[in-house]
Amino acid sequence: MFRRLRAPETPAFSAANTVSPGMRIAAAWSWRFLVVAGAIAVLIFVVIQLRLLIIPLLIGVLLASLLQPFSSLLQSALRFPKWLAVVTAMLTLLGTVTGLVWLVVSEIRAGYASIEARAIERYNELIIWATETFGLSENTINDWIANAIDELEIDPDFLLSGALSVGSTVGEVATGAVLALFALLFFLIDGPRIWAFIVRLFPKPARVPVDGAGKAGWLTLSNFAKVQIFVAFVDAVGIGLGALILQLPLALPIAVAVFLGSFVPIVGAVVTGALAVFIALVYYDIVVALIMLAIVLLVQQVESNVLQPLVMGQAVKVHPLAVVLAVAAGGFLAGIPGILFAVPIAAVLNVVVRYLASGAWRVHPDPELADILPPDDTATAPESADRKVDE
Repeated sequence: MFRRLRAPETPAFSAANTVSPGMRIAAAWSWRFLVVAGAIAVLIFVVIQLRLLIIPLLIGVLLASLLQPFSSLLQSALRFPKWLAVVTAMLTLLGTVTGLVWLVVSEIRAGYASIEARAIERYNELIIWATETFGLSENTINDWIANAIDELEIDPDFLLSGALSVGSTVGEVATGAVLALFALLFFLIDGPRIWAFIVRLFPKPARVPVDGAGKAGWLTLSNFAKVQIFVAFVDAVGIGLGALILQLPLALPIAVAVFLGSFVPIVGAVVTGALAVFIALVYYDIVVALIMLAIVLLVQQVESNVLQPLVMGQAVKVHPLAVVLAVAAGGFLAGIPGILFAVPIAAVLNVVVRYLASGAWRVHPDPELADILPPDDTATAPESADRKVDE
């Protein structure tokens, strides 16, 4: 009539039983995070070791994203053969860059004698001002300058090693330029086949999303290149117009130098703008030089706080804060190349991750620019893609 009740079994003691579920989740996340961080560290180490190969290839990819639409336009609109369209695009690029550099160098060489004479005149005026203001004799000032030069005297062996280092750097730059042009040529000629070969390295189930993600990243990179030209143009117009208003000589080469230097985000306009400040100081006085410096800094602030975060960030759908942080991190890790490639790499990674995570590859396996950079808020893009997938 009465069923005998059994006492509940006491579970065997285990160290795992004493760990809370929250700690288990934290530990699982921690070791996975360490694995991912280790893989990223190894990747960065490999990139640094192969930087003389990686940087020219990245430059070739960036230039190809800019020239490929132009080459396609020549083939579709003007019926150019593919080889002629590619050659025309590359010659247009080389001719434009060479012409701009030649303009800057030739104008500066033409005005070099005048700049030298003005610099000597300003130096003499500085010596006279120092003697009248501080009661120092000209011989005393010259002795101080001579002593300073003696303190900076460098050992001949160091000069020899420095010269060899400069020669090695020039050789590396020349080799990198040739490799970048060689890679650009084949990216324009055979880019789709190269990408198809890379896609075939992945397992079959992953090929469709990988192919779509690569195309989405390529469209983003092309959009970035076009917007970067606009940013450089604004920098050149701002600083060049300031030099023209102040009636500085060499205003046109100053603007061209700023345009070329502005392709290095944030710092390029400041470095090339220093030429305008120097010209103002040599040809006029400290007041005009300070005004020119203020114009350069104002243009730099517009670029760093408006053009890069807002215009560039809107074009590639990267948050303005992420743009600034990416540029800072790239400069810290890799110097000038890091600054140059920080924004495009961040933009491409952002679009690729969003494209894969949202499942948009199921809806848009061959995406267009409107599919990956919609005009509405980017925060809603993954949600809209998920709704389309669910439907």
